[in-house]
Amino acid sequence: MKKLIASIASIAVLGLGSTQAAQMQRVTFESNGQTLVGNLYLPDNYQENQQIPGVVVTGSWTSVKEQMAGTYAAQLADKGYAALAFDFRGWGESKDPVMFVENPQRKTEDVIAAAQFLTTRPEVNAGKVAGVGVCASAGYMAGAALQSEALQSIALVAPWLHDEEIVDAVYGGKEGVQSLIAASRQAEANFQATGKSTVVLAASNTDETAIMHKAPYYTETDRGLIPEYDNKFNITSWEHWLTYDAIQTADHLKKPTLLVHSEAAAIPQGVKKFADRMGLNAVAVWLENVTQFDFYDNQKYITHAVNEVDQHFKTTLR
Repeated sequence: MKKLIASIASIAVLGLGSTQAAQMQRVTFESNGQTLVGNLYLPDNYQENQQIPGVVVTGSWTSVKEQMAGTYAAQLADKGYAALAFDFRGWGESKDPVMFVENPQRKTEDVIAAAQFLTTRPEVNAGKVAGVGVCASAGYMAGAALQSEALQSIALVAPWLHDEEIVDAVYGGKEGVQSLIAASRQAEANFQATGKSTVVLAASNTDETAIMHKAPYYTETDRGLIPEYDNKFNITSWEHWLTYDAIQTADHLKKPTLLVHSEAAAIPQGVKKFADRMGLNAVAVWLENVTQFDFYDNQKYITHAVNEVDQHFKTTLR
């Protein structure tokens, strides 16, 4: 393995099956006064003084940088990018006074901070910074691209993109949604009164209070249930999450956008709405019979998705 620049103190070698290994460096940057921790992946053959395209990579809700974000970042590094996976405020190694809140606005702000951070890195061509959002963070990535000049192009993989209609369909109709929002507000009131957060398991096969009961990937130790995963969910998240409209961003976003999804994955109707409303600024690629969780860690489909993303960025990062 070629040696990375001398200022890098710690380098990890990541095995990626038949692909080459990527180099990884632990980095930190600021977002709204809090320190975020990330892993910056570089090509194995990276040479000092090179400036290569940069990519911010984010994962599903409740996830940490060592899960699907790191998987995609490492493979993008093999394609020649400086790829950053990081922990959002209040998740993983990025601490915050209030932990485990799935707040789309806060997370969008963190994506913007990550993109801006990449523009300052000596390894990165500041005019060629893109973003990849997987699952829930697809909406955050699109929102960040709308707000930030740092992001020139984005790709959304297995994107969970919902609006009010889809939220009602997924979360038990308006009655079910309002029940979760009421619980969220009660948790917020309790926090304001006592300073204590109401936190439950994010995923479990046995605890029915977990928000993802018997969900694949998150409950499997050989998949997503890794030691780094917090596996926690702050109940105050519900109102932030359920009132979030990711699809409305499509009406205003003009930057080139790739969507990679499957009819067998989660809420494909949201992807279709998003792509339709973006018009010629969006391209959708549909894979056959790929589940949502397969996009997270199935090497065959990740490779396919990364190849599509690479071609998209080669065309749009000019």
